[in-house]
Amino acid sequence: MSGTPGDKVLVTGALGQIGTDLVQALRQRHGKDSVIASDIRESAGHSSVEDGPFVILDVLDTDGISRVCQSEGVGTIYHLAALLSAVGERDPDLCRRINVGGTISVLEAAKECNLRVYSPSSIAVFGPDSPKHASQDSPLNPTTVYGETKVTGEALAREYLDRFNVDARGIRYPGLISYKAPAGGGTTDYAVEIFHAALREGHYQCFVRPETRLPMLYMDDAIDATLSLMDSSEGVLGESRAGYNIPCLSFSAEELVEAISDRVEGFTCDYVPDVRQEYADSWPDSIDGSVAEDEWGWKPKYDLETMVDEMLRGISRA
Repeated sequence: MSGTPGDKVLVTGALGQIGTDLVQALRQRHGKDSVIASDIRESAGHSSVEDGPFVILDVLDTDGISRVCQSEGVGTIYHLAALLSAVGERDPDLCRRINVGGTISVLEAAKECNLRVYSPSSIAVFGPDSPKHASQDSPLNPTTVYGETKVTGEALAREYLDRFNVDARGIRYPGLISYKAPAGGGTTDYAVEIFHAALREGHYQCFVRPETRLPMLYMDDAIDATLSLMDSSEGVLGESRAGYNIPCLSFSAEELVEAISDRVEGFTCDYVPDVRQEYADSWPDSIDGSVAEDEWGWKPKYDLETMVDEMLRGISRA
């Protein structure tokens, strides 16, 4: 590897659901001028654009990524640019090109510029042959293109570590729930949309069955886990560093509806499953995050009840 790493941070996919929250957290931690947000387009008024440095950047452009990192003194990339599950299944070729090609571009830039990389994975790496409580080493045989790209992403991170000593790390994110940015086209979007519908219309039509149970996490916990992993010394990280299961929540769509109904008088929900039900059915109900907890000591702060309180409070203030 060549180049001397800097102190600044570059975030790809900074306009997305995770990127929006992560950029805010990183700027609070490092100072706004030290965190460069990037995306394929600019969005006027978005916090990632307005509150600090922002560049338009195509994640398939390795040279462009390297130029930004070298000119700005970047030492760490948080690579969040991706097509999510429901969107990716509609355009598999584009999903592969962005999710796999973008990861290769970032890792190549990291190799060239001596960078640390955070490249998230997903519970979508699991398939129907995984147990419903998936362990860290459960089989990775996804039935979605999105899941396939995340399995490939984990393998690429391990390869660049082994061959080029690129410090790449990742978390298998569960469904993430946040009020600061709209859901991004994933299978677990119902768990975000439902809060807005409850407060706006008092009713929601859910696209999965009431008994559908999936691993979930409040966004504040996801950001905290991300930063905790990147803060951890390399010495404590084991073979799972490219895609850790993390401790998280597990609840059904019906349980979420009941928790909201307890707080929003008159709220109703009906269930009209669509193709996203198939994706949800192929994933585990819950995941075992004990390896992450043992190696770098992370646990979530929010349970279902406190998360619902925070979501309703946050949307009401917006």
